Amino acid sequence: MGQVFNTSYKVKTDNMTDSQLSNSNIENGSLVRTDSGLYMGHSGENVRVYPQSAGSLGLGWMRIDDTEYDSDNKLNLVDQVQVVLPNNAGNTVNSAGANYYDANTQKLISANENDVFITTVVFKSSAANANQTHLDIVLVGSGEIGRIHMVQQFYKGNDVEQGVHQVMQYYTDSDFVSNGVQIKIQSHGGTAKVWDIIYFIQKTQSA
Repeated sequence: MGQVFNTSYKVKTDNMTDSQLSNSNIENGSLVRTDSGLYMGHSGENVRVYPQSAGSLGLGWMRIDDTEYDSDNKLNLVDQVQVVLPNNAGNTVNSAGANYYDANTQKLISANENDVFITTVVFKSSAANANQTHLDIVLVGSGEIGRIHMVQQFYKGNDVEQGVHQVMQYYTDSDFVSNGVQIKIQSHGGTAKVWDIIYFIQKTQSA
């Protein structure tokens, strides 16, 4: 008589948050359930085994419009003073289930480590002294996110409206998941103004 195998097993999984999972020891073969899915320890990492479809992984996009600063109420930037590039999310459009921004804290957010995003920032701007002034746009948070840093110059002359379109691509680490990240702006060389601010956030890959 051949060997008989028991093919029916009952396995009780642990429940925890995604943040707790990212900071836990990895045990091969163990199952853990979080809000984002079911994970199994395998070859030194926690592998998501369910869900696996793109729609279930939270891929999508958001357009977030600020309604406070417009052509009648421009945000004044003081030379050498860094501030959050504001967005009160007065108008939003998004794909089903997409939620990558917290309007209360004005932070970009993510539920998981190693998610990948492309965020586009669009606004109008002007500078009183265009030849000597530029804008620094940077992601501010913990870890190495500050490497995402862009410079915007003024080409059209003093006090002339100019459109700005900046694209940022990044992945999320544990600090990003725990604390979020803000987009900040600073004028260098003189004062400047910005208005009609839009964030477009696209999640392109899920961990």
